[in-house]
Amino acid sequence: MSDHYVVIKGRRWRATDPAIPPEVAAGLRKALMAARRDVGAALRSGADPAPARARVHAAKVALGERGTPWWEQTLAERERRWLSIRP
Repeated sequence: MSDHYVVIKGRRWRATDPAIPPEVAAGLRKALMAARRDVGAALRSGADPAPARARVHAAKVALGERGTPWWEQTLAERERRWLSIRP
């Protein structure tokens, strides 16, 4: 079960699904980082960060870091999840 989580600064976080092909995972991480930058920009400008936060959540779900744990899903369910958003 230790491969299901990573510990950063003493806090346990769900690990990214290891079955995601590297090029797909890289695209999802790129989408995640762009959404996080947009959250910060919205907060700095006084705009509503909700749309950007929704994109952060969608990317985290696609990576397997939120939602139904990836180790409880079939491979077909996992593939549908990581292909659910297009970076």
